[in-house]
Amino acid sequence: MCDCLVALPSATGQPLALFAKNSDRPPDERQRIEWVPPRRDRSAVRATHIDVEPFAMETIGCVISRPEWCWGAEHGINEAGVAIGNEAIYTRSDPRSAPPALTGLDLVRLALERGRSAQDAVTVITEMLGTYGQGGTAHDPAGANGPKAYWSSFLVADPTEAWVVETSGAAWSTERVVDARAISNRTTIATFDAEHRHPRQPVERLVQPRLDASNTVLARRPVTFDSLAEHLRSHDSCLEPGWSVCMHAGVEATTASMIAELRADGAHRAWMLLGSPCEHDYREVSLASPGSRIAGSPTVTRPGASTVA
Repeated sequence: MCDCLVALPSATGQPLALFAKNSDRPPDERQRIEWVPPRRDRSAVRATHIDVEPFAMETIGCVISRPEWCWGAEHGINEAGVAIGNEAIYTRSDPRSAPPALTGLDLVRLALERGRSAQDAVTVITEMLGTYGQGGTAHDPAGANGPKAYWSSFLVADPTEAWVVETSGAAWSTERVVDARAISNRTTIATFDAEHRHPRQPVERLVQPRLDASNTVLARRPVTFDSLAEHLRSHDSCLEPGWSVCMHAGVEATTASMIAELRADGAHRAWMLLGSPCEHDYREVSLASPGSRIAGSPTVTRPGASTVA
């Protein structure tokens, strides 16, 4: 489970896009916030389950939030100002029958490492699906909840445009974002939803309330860092106990979160946290210096405001 939002400049009222995501995962799973430096691959890259042919050019440096047990990322931002997050979705095709291939998390990381624009990143995702397919567990097989396979949807953004990508195995569909967009754990592209949505997924109780809450936030203008942060910490978007945007549902919990400011002038910024947004502060991560990229100060700088505890 996850929730992901983007507001383009027409919705923020500034020459920047805002991107936000809560990563909902098994509560016992640990994530790491990592800087992945640019590199030149000389041999195949080992993703979570399979090898991927090396990229013909130098990859792009990125900051990712990665479950410790796998190679891929839940969300992240690269130095070119591309931000990506993924969602588990369920369709008429059973992911448990697919052989090990790329996971949605692998596709997030590959697109961040190789995409210099939102459109580039979408092309990476769709071409990788065609070449390698999608499959294999996206939950730690040694974790308390055991292995779990699912298909993924993606929200991909840069400072001026954004795209939704929805998948079912190797099948996919894309939709360009106009103004602002939210995704959650269901198919949302109308034609793809009509063809692929799982008929028994309880979206009305477990998913749609969160998606409706996200769309309500995006409808209030201008969309701001603070409005997105408040939303990612919120617990009022559920019909079933715990199934809120800030999730505490027992089998699923929010274990990482990110808000990114994608600027037309290239001065991109991002704030991340590990754990629940209702219990932790966002801290700015650096896209310009080596090391872990987590700011050393216990404070968080909010756009347009002074540094606060």
